[in-house]
Amino acid sequence: MFFDNHCVDQGHAVRNARIVMENGRATDVSAEEVEDFLISMLDQDEGARRIGEVAFGTNRAISQPSGQILYDEKMAGSVHLAFGAGYPETGNVNKSALHWNLIASLVAG
Repeated sequence: MFFDNHCVDQGHAVRNARIVMENGRATDVSAEEVEDFLISMLDQDEGARRIGEVAFGTNRAISQPSGQILYDEKMAGSVHLAFGAGYPETGNVNKSALHWNLIASLVAG
């Protein structure tokens, strides 16, 4: 998966992250900017490299990223995957100290 939106956590803006999943786990991870930070976040515990949430952005009033993940994840034409902990009320049993949304555009081009 290619995450083309800036995904900020703890003041670090990961840009153009590429994550390959195998058997439900992120195995090959790279990014154009702050790759070391991205890898360290995904290496913090066993559940951090697993997906805790998947959602599509459908809010047409949001047309471009703002840098605020909780806002940007709702942007129309996007999808976000949260690596790490899932919400138990949805049936997700993945446990991790991490819950980080990475956002990808689904718009052509």
